[in-house]
Amino acid sequence: MQRLIQSIRGMNDVLPDATPYWRLLEDTAREVLAAYGYQEVRLPIVERTELFARSIGEVTDIVEKEMYTFTDRNGDSLTLRPEGTAGCVRAVVESGLARSEQRLWYQGPMFRHERPQKGRYRQFHQFGVEAFGLEGPDVDAEQILIGARIWRRLGLEGLTLEVNSLGTPAARAAYRAVLVDYLRAHFDQLDEDGQRRLEGNPLRVLDSKVPEMQPLIEGAPRLAEYLDESSRIHFEGLLEMLERAGVAYRVNPRLVRGLDYYEKTVYEWTTDRLGAQGTVCAGGRYDGLVEQLGGRRTPAAGFAIGLERIIALLEAGAQPRHHLPHAYLVVAAAGAETEALRLAEDLREALGGLRLVVNCGGGSLKTQVKRADRSGAELALILGDEERARGEVSVKRLRQDAPQEQVPLAALGAYLAGVLGLAQG
Repeated sequence: MQRLIQSIRGMNDVLPDATPYWRLLEDTAREVLAAYGYQEVRLPIVERTELFARSIGEVTDIVEKEMYTFTDRNGDSLTLRPEGTAGCVRAVVESGLARSEQRLWYQGPMFRHERPQKGRYRQFHQFGVEAFGLEGPDVDAEQILIGARIWRRLGLEGLTLEVNSLGTPAARAAYRAVLVDYLRAHFDQLDEDGQRRLEGNPLRVLDSKVPEMQPLIEGAPRLAEYLDESSRIHFEGLLEMLERAGVAYRVNPRLVRGLDYYEKTVYEWTTDRLGAQGTVCAGGRYDGLVEQLGGRRTPAAGFAIGLERIIALLEAGAQPRHHLPHAYLVVAAAGAETEALRLAEDLREALGGLRLVVNCGGGSLKTQVKRADRSGAELALILGDEERARGEVSVKRLRQDAPQEQVPLAALGAYLAGVLGLAQG
């Protein structure tokens, strides 16, 4: 026997018992985004490495340590996308869409070579939402409201919204100089990552979760004291909109995000139910990124939802049933396989949304009814020799203690429509 080939560490299969949660999340997000006028864009998984170095930042952990980068046959350096915003900006600049207001969304896998753990994988999936050409805090608030509506639709509770402002690049540069002086004075108290980030990306030191670093971080100068006037007005406007919309939030002055392109608004939705990987959605403004990638300066804002982390929260709740079959057609009459397939086709045609499984591969009546029960179907439709002779189907309710019924074939569509709440025609 040959050796079993296993999946790559950190790149996981999504099996049938989990896909219902994925469809529930994906369908909900699509419906909510359509309600806000956002349109779908589909982006390549592979981009030029330069795109991420220029946008995310060459001294970030993602670019330095985590990207899947390779040289193709033409000698070009290519990278599996570690996040979606850079590719979306590249697409709107290249296509000319950035010259007008745009509200866009996309979904798909992202790739980072990290140490796999619960909620953090090497292939992970995101729903990304981006808006271009909209300058005020109102679009920031709109995107936060989109997240809040998705959580409500999914029945998720206990998510906390943390917000902050990073100011303009000029204001942040002034703060950066003060912060570097402070951290240098306490260099021996920095952990290895903090010492490495000191020169290249000192704001990320504030994002450290290492317990021993927290007193040092708490004593650091605060970015809010160095905000420029326009950023302060923008942030205050956002907070007022959130309050008026009834969205609870907490200002976190240490929230900086790990990508260099953010400015002004940044935020995260977090949970305490997933351990260390508590961020389920994050975003903010990146007004300079379009220009940085070759377009004209364009205000922009967006966020990304980590699908695996939301799925983990959903799996702790009730099992979604929208994926289960409504009915299972038991073919107990000899030689009735073709007739059963035809009957099933007619029922699917007559009833919109009907999920009907036809028994295949034979089996006794008892065996087939067991299969029907294991399928999760509500009804077993039994086509046996007696039913076939009478032009009927026996209907057995699998989830209720009720007597078996005989339904004429001519009336079966209307019967199922009434019992299952499906539309005819």
